[in-house]
Amino acid sequence: MYHALYRKWRPLVFSDVVGQRHVTDTLRNELRSGRLSHAYLFTGTRGTGKTTCAKILARAVNCEEPSGGDPCNNCPACRGILSGNAPDITEMDAASYTGVDNIRALRDELAYLPATVKMRVYIIDEVHMLSTGAFNALLTVLEEPPPHVLFILATTEMHKVPATVVSRCQRFAFRRISPADILDRLMGVAGEEGIDLTQDAGRILTRLADGALRDALSLLDQCAAANRGQTLDPPAVYAALGMAGLGAITELARAVAARDAGGALSLLRSLYESGRDLSSVLDEFCILLRDLLLSLFQKNVQSLSGLDDKEMGDIAGAFGKSRLLHAITLLQETQGLLARGGNRRVDMELCLLRLCDERLSLDITALEARVAALERNVASRSGHSDLGMRASAHIPALGRVAGGGDPAAKAADAPTAAKVADAPPVPKAAEPPKATEPPTAKAAEPPTAVKVVDTPPVSRAAEPPKVVEPPAAPAARTDPSGFDWTALLDTLDSGVNFLIRAHLARAHVSLAGRRLTISVESPAPRQLQDKALLSLLEEKASLQLGQPVEVVVTTNGLPGQKESDDPLEGLIRRGGSVVQLSSG
Repeated sequence: MYHALYRKWRPLVFSDVVGQRHVTDTLRNELRSGRLSHAYLFTGTRGTGKTTCAKILARAVNCEEPSGGDPCNNCPACRGILSGNAPDITEMDAASYTGVDNIRALRDELAYLPATVKMRVYIIDEVHMLSTGAFNALLTVLEEPPPHVLFILATTEMHKVPATVVSRCQRFAFRRISPADILDRLMGVAGEEGIDLTQDAGRILTRLADGALRDALSLLDQCAAANRGQTLDPPAVYAALGMAGLGAITELARAVAARDAGGALSLLRSLYESGRDLSSVLDEFCILLRDLLLSLFQKNVQSLSGLDDKEMGDIAGAFGKSRLLHAITLLQETQGLLARGGNRRVDMELCLLRLCDERLSLDITALEARVAALERNVASRSGHSDLGMRASAHIPALGRVAGGGDPAAKAADAPTAAKVADAPPVPKAAEPPKATEPPTAKAAEPPTAVKVVDTPPVSRAAEPPKVVEPPAAPAARTDPSGFDWTALLDTLDSGVNFLIRAHLARAHVSLAGRRLTISVESPAPRQLQDKALLSLLEEKASLQLGQPVEVVVTTNGLPGQKESDDPLEGLIRRGGSVVQLSSG
């Protein structure tokens, strides 16, 4: 009868156990010195040697001719235990014997001395599956067992074992076996079995085993059966296990990174028609994206997918951190859908579509990925490498651009301010062309220029309460060229939201009679229609012009400007404008 490789090559002595020297050396020392405990608890992930060490220990304590703590495997006791004919060695699966009655029956057997060996050994596998009553019944046995009884408990879920049971046992934690040890063992077993296994194929099996040597041997057994008499190379391994392979998964990742939904769906169709398992494809894709995400945070990442560093850097840069995080989250959700049944192909296709276009997803990670992509887009167009959502830090710079502060700085920033306001520049150099202008115009212009740049004239300083009355020269005050919108923005207090100030700085302003029209791009915040804000603007404009002014805010859009279809892009573009203003 054929035996599976993991059974055929199960270690028979402690020295053959791979990757658990800290456990095997301690057990051999206890056996040589005769300082054995009455109960042991072996913990660790699957396929790391817990049951194997338990069976070796059961033979070692009953061996008639032990050698350095290892059983001889030749004496009657060892041969009886190996063949499973020793009645005093009991192996229990706690998943099948979970009730308190099973533990009570076990407790009743302890009074009898062993019949064929020196010690009665109970190996309870997956002990965490016992019920609460069974654990309580086991406590009294573990507290003071008879001298001829040895308990060996094994579990993969240590957190489910009561602390009262753990405290009564010697605990040994089995580690995941290193990839190098697994690869060496695989190549050795393949050589003994006459399997032509290449190093690259062995590395693939090692990565799939994830630290479990039993899984690696089972995968080798499966691949050897599918390719009997042939060389086991990576394509043969992928075909035998129903995997897509690193090349196909890399192409799929590149298509998703480029938002090529058609190309991604085409690749999925070809994998589906070639008989690849969609769950396996999803697992491979998730592992690859995991490698890409970690490569953005640290160097020399231990790749689980086998992708080299150069390709990893190129694809990871095309994705970005937020988008990779969203993609991995979505893949994990889809894995749950595939496990629950339904149309697996449709679920996978919908997953790829949402990976290529985050607007099809409604979760917060998709929104963060969209915002991050828009920030990078705006930063690349504006030339700013650090465009975070920190526009409030630039408000003081925005105030300087608006016309306040040092006159020299204001003069240097005047072109920028004029560009932001979409209004003609303030005619600061109105006096030099005296020879070309009529004498009457020169007499009327000096007070206007003084009122645009400086504070109101001294001659009107004594009449603050009369600012709402018509001035003596209304024609000069209602002239649009005599109105400084930038200076008005500078007089707004800090209580006005910085986004509102940004919208006003970008507005198109026109003055017709006593009506001041402010046209802002659409969509605009509702706060621009707030009565308190309009009253404040009317007060500031009336104070500057010296006459009552009615302020009207319209949201018809700036001339020649096209609004984006995506509201997020409009929000990021306006934030970018704030940063550009502050940098100017």
